[in-house]
Amino acid sequence: MRHQLSHARRKRRCASHPAAGFTLLEVLAALALLALLLLGVYSGVRSATHTVQAGGVKIEQLDEMRSAQQFLRRELAQAMAQPMAHDDNGNGIFFTGSGDTMRFVAPLPGYLGRMGPQLIEVKLVKSDHGKQLVASLAVLPPDGSAPKPLGDPQVLVDGVIDGSFSYRGVDQQGRPMDWQDDWNSPATMPNLVTIKLALDQGRTWPILSVPLRVNAAAMQGPGNLLRGLRGPGVGP
Repeated sequence: MRHQLSHARRKRRCASHPAAGFTLLEVLAALALLALLLLGVYSGVRSATHTVQAGGVKIEQLDEMRSAQQFLRRELAQAMAQPMAHDDNGNGIFFTGSGDTMRFVAPLPGYLGRMGPQLIEVKLVKSDHGKQLVASLAVLPPDGSAPKPLGDPQVLVDGVIDGSFSYRGVDQQGRPMDWQDDWNSPATMPNLVTIKLALDQGRTWPILSVPLRVNAAAMQGPGNLLRGLRGPGVGP
């Protein structure tokens, strides 16, 4: 009798205090919250990765433009009054330039300068994605023979939508002339060269204007040497 009463009490106690646990609805709700949390973490990581990658690409683009401008500024500023060829009359050709191509002689930087003056050609060429600004180097043999290319052309700037070169010199009285799209005086050198580029992907190319230190006209007569070294507007 006592055994039956004890068993009845245990059954009533179990009925009033069921075993602890989660229902299926609670488990599903927890899994949904966990999925949302993981999705948020993944989105944050992906956004941060994309930001880092975009920043890296932007830095590479800025470095590309900075390096190109430094190269062009250095080489143009050091352009030499040395003929790269001669015309049919035996006159030296010091500088040629058009709206998309220019050629001049300059020393290479650093240890490469030991190779002597090089013929440098800067040119806008078509590519699969618009245009490219490229530079080609060639060795000037001391015997006056044709220049020998020094490696393949190097891309200075990619993704060029449009661009132009312009030149400015001085007249015989030392007065600045108008800007020209073509340099038609190969026996002389311009005093200023400007390179304008429009780039894709919203990139901005600061207009590059470089003064040439030496005017080839200074080599045409002994009395004009200092004038060519000092530039226009300077006393005799």
